[in-house]
Amino acid sequence: MTLVKRNYRNLDNLFDEFFGNFPTTAWGKEAGWSTPPVNVHETNEAYHLELVAPALSKEDFKVNLEKGLLTISYEKKSETENKDYKTHRKEFNVTSFKRSFTVEDNINVEGIQAKYENGVLKLLLPKKEEVKVLPKEITIQ
Repeated sequence: MTLVKRNYRNLDNLFDEFFGNFPTTAWGKEAGWSTPPVNVHETNEAYHLELVAPALSKEDFKVNLEKGLLTISYEKKSETENKDYKTHRKEFNVTSFKRSFTVEDNINVEGIQAKYENGVLKLLLPKKEEVKVLPKEITIQ
């Protein structure tokens, strides 16, 4: 008796084969992240937070600071329907994430600034005046 392995291809496998070689997003689950990566830097005057999120719309970001918790979230729903064709597979309806960071009391809340440019959301969290450490020259005696 000879065993013959049959390779049955269903519609899902066909789509996987066709779309399997397309590049993935920089921060999607395919890349090993469920949220976009963040860099946080500190200077004497402020904290600088950079969140990499390319090809997103700045209007869909929400930044909130409440009770010492800074939360950055994003949600965009794509509501596309086309009566000219039948969709067999749809994997991207909603793009969303949420990142939260504990913020110390030394932040000047009124001075927080945010801008989104070149795919990076940049937050400036200035320190309160009494907390800033200014360089001081020490005289050696």
